[in-house]
Amino acid sequence: MKYLVILILAVTSCKSPTEKKTEPKTKTYLDIHNEAIVIDTHNDILMKVEDQGVVFDQDLTGKTHSDLERWKKGGLDVQIFSVFCDGDTENAYAVANREMDSLDAVVARNPNKIVKVANSKELLAAVKEHKIAAMFGVEGGHMIEGDLDKLETLYNRGARYLSLTHNAAPDWATSAADETTHPDLEEKGLTDFGVQVIKKMNALGMLIDVSHSGEQTFWDVIKLTDKPIIASHSSVYNLASSRRNLKDDQIKAIAKNGGVIMVNFHPNFIDNSFKAKEEAFLEKHATEGDSLIKSGMDSWYMKDYLYKKYAAETNKIRPALSVLIDHIDYIVKLVGVDYVGLGSDFDGINITPLQLDDVTGYPLITKALVEKGYTEEDIIKILGSNFLRVLDANEIKK
Repeated sequence: MKYLVILILAVTSCKSPTEKKTEPKTKTYLDIHNEAIVIDTHNDILMKVEDQGVVFDQDLTGKTHSDLERWKKGGLDVQIFSVFCDGDTENAYAVANREMDSLDAVVARNPNKIVKVANSKELLAAVKEHKIAAMFGVEGGHMIEGDLDKLETLYNRGARYLSLTHNAAPDWATSAADETTHPDLEEKGLTDFGVQVIKKMNALGMLIDVSHSGEQTFWDVIKLTDKPIIASHSSVYNLASSRRNLKDDQIKAIAKNGGVIMVNFHPNFIDNSFKAKEEAFLEKHATEGDSLIKSGMDSWYMKDYLYKKYAAETNKIRPALSVLIDHIDYIVKLVGVDYVGLGSDFDGINITPLQLDDVTGYPLITKALVEKGYTEEDIIKILGSNFLRVLDANEIKK
């Protein structure tokens, strides 16, 4: 039975004096994984539904990282589905609603396997029924099109967090890309409208996501919010110096705020040596890559194609699973075990650490944490209960 981790239940066992004592069975990593509520706060399969027309209640093995049956095989209990389009996409709000429609259709076809939930109480009920609990996370403030009513409508459709920016940011908040590419920007952080967005999200009980946000935007949020925040798919800057990773002072601020950092699985965000390896790989296949681009293929999908075609070469540049675990371990050592979780970015990334080929690999994370010396209680927090605490803290109680 899954742990009900928001409300701590005290269970007292009464035994007769003559009852024989038995030694407790040592739990395996699979026992721990199956008893935990496993939550991934960022999966981009809806992007592939939009771009490629995939249907994820079918077997997509070899085509995507995710599908309904493989989530179950991986022991996943809760999936937050990223609602995403590029910052220059026209009618971004309409795209957001189309992607939401696609999940609603899967839920309608599979009521015994997956259900949309609005809050932690419904989430726990779905887990108890052995269904995947689904929510949305809107990746990029541009998708509300500068309209607080659209923000509220997306919330009412099931969006439980908004990433304030993607790389291309709205005009009311600067992104990590903005602030690093243009360090001399005169205006950074939240505008007056951005302040309204934060206050509206707090009032709705919608989680504020600072993944992709610029540092000034981050600190503006920390000063404004009256609720714990999340980084839905970010890793540690001191281990991998990507501009969209979190520096130590930011990690400490999120912990002080009571929030949670969900580590990203992308090799470039966890392994400082990966970028050079990837560049060498792409240079080796530059003629083929250029041809694919000229044929009309998007650069992201071009890389995806090459990684799959040259899988043996790709495996040589993928980091070990232990590199991902190092990011979890770093956060735990810096601020404690209560402030870290999993935000894979599956299907929004086209290459993963070794062993994590797809969503069936989640149990290997649990195995690695056991081998690292983490207790069952700590692993349960990392796999899901830390996020549940933050979700519950944001909800408006009626």
